[in-house]
Amino acid sequence: MKAAQIKQYGGSEVVAVVADAPKPSAQLGQILVEVHAASLNRIDVIVRAGSLQQMMPMTFPFVPGGDFAGVVAELGEGVTDFSVGEAVYGQAGQFNGGSGSLAEFTAAMSGKMAQKPASVDMARAAALPLAGASAMQGIAEHINIRKGQKILIHGGAGGIGSLAVQLAKLRGAYVATTVSRDEIGFAKELGADEVIDYTTQDFTSFIKDYDAVFVTAADALANSYQVLKPGGILVSMAAQVDEAAAQEHGVTALNQATQTSTAQLTRLAELVDSGKLKPVVDKIFPLEQAKEAFDYFEQQHPKGKVVITVT
Repeated sequence: MKAAQIKQYGGSEVVAVVADAPKPSAQLGQILVEVHAASLNRIDVIVRAGSLQQMMPMTFPFVPGGDFAGVVAELGEGVTDFSVGEAVYGQAGQFNGGSGSLAEFTAAMSGKMAQKPASVDMARAAALPLAGASAMQGIAEHINIRKGQKILIHGGAGGIGSLAVQLAKLRGAYVATTVSRDEIGFAKELGADEVIDYTTQDFTSFIKDYDAVFVTAADALANSYQVLKPGGILVSMAAQVDEAAAQEHGVTALNQATQTSTAQLTRLAELVDSGKLKPVVDKIFPLEQAKEAFDYFEQQHPKGKVVITVT
């Protein structure tokens, strides 16, 4: 089986594509999927670098990647909600009980996937799982932003942020976001009401008395408490919240660790197919250029997601 493999922790140089990787099989509760496309997330870089090896040691060689879109090839014991030949998408990262998605085949837990959105191709479907679940969990579940409220979304042009902006607008919120200068037009196209260039502007000079802040960029966290009204809420995906700062400003602060589920993915697919949510792909690489895809993901500022096509 052709796959990207990592044989030691490190930078993108440790990512190598091989033709003879062992093909996984569907174990109890799993589904074997023929992967058509996969996408990169920050967790893939963190795992590759070895930053989580104390809590989640990897057995080398391992296949990186989590997000995928493809076709069901085999059902494991106990799986009844899917059928062979069905187009699906979801999460197959090893931290989610899968075998890694940067391969021709991946084994994923059935509870971490859903039917693929019918209205988009495999590449765009693969861009959605973790980022979409993260945005939905933050905006709709933890924050529960409502019509007429104001929310600041840091990193509104990124994989998670671009979906969070759209979801907050769908719920009737006034949305401000921070992006770099060349992303301003893109953020406005997504529906942001107010766009701040974080490279030249201090967002605390523009944002006051907001109901919520969603943080996807670590360096924006420290000053975010002060822009909230008393009783407001801050949710961070990028760095540990400061409980003392939250208490000082009279706000709630939460750390978010995304838990992808079939229910979330099904809802995301419904929003995509209804035309209300648009997964954004910045650039597509073939599997043979997996290293280059990691380089682009880490060194550039992708607008949306970086996708790797497999078959």
